[in-house]
Amino acid sequence: MTSAQERTTAAPRRWVVGITGASGAVYGVTLCHRLLEAGYELHLVVSDAGWRVLKEELGWDAARRSDALQAAFGEAAVSGRLIYHPLGDIGAGIASGSFRCEGMTVIPCSMGTLSAIAAGSSTNLLTRAADVMLKEGRPLLLVPRETPLHAIHLENMLKLARLGVRIIPAMPAFYHGPQTLDDLVAFLVGKVMDSMGVSNNLFNRWGEDND
Repeated sequence: MTSAQERTTAAPRRWVVGITGASGAVYGVTLCHRLLEAGYELHLVVSDAGWRVLKEELGWDAARRSDALQAAFGEAAVSGRLIYHPLGDIGAGIASGSFRCEGMTVIPCSMGTLSAIAAGSSTNLLTRAADVMLKEGRPLLLVPRETPLHAIHLENMLKLARLGVRIIPAMPAFYHGPQTLDDLVAFLVGKVMDSMGVSNNLFNRWGEDND
């Protein structure tokens, strides 16, 4: 096999992760940590509102973004295993269908971002990357966090679901016996990773003995 053929057939272990301005930034950060632990290369995009929520909910320094990422992800943020793309960098690799990856997850996903993806609006790198997943037929997972939902929210989700997008609302369960907030976060992130096809043991599964 030639080197060109190897580049064509090798399956890259990389995911694109978007974090937007919906409440629940901890879901996105936790998913990033778990994927890095599993050996994946991550390409991270955060909306401006997402940075605000990271500051308000997790205390991140939104004014010094590189420092905030290094504080959160350590060596991965400087070694190239976690690559951060500014929202306005529409020329980044993830904006092209020729950039190979396993898929993209937007977690949490605001209703504004969900609406833009449903409308095919690519006004920034995050929505463009999501549009690329749709046009290339790659997995796209959205984790909306909003309540209550009105008809436009529901219609947008239905439209995307019919296009094959996985809609995974941030709805915690209790059958696994959560004792802490971390348990609830782990359950949701575990369900997302299940839909990504990434093995995990983040929660006790119904009917399984995980002791």
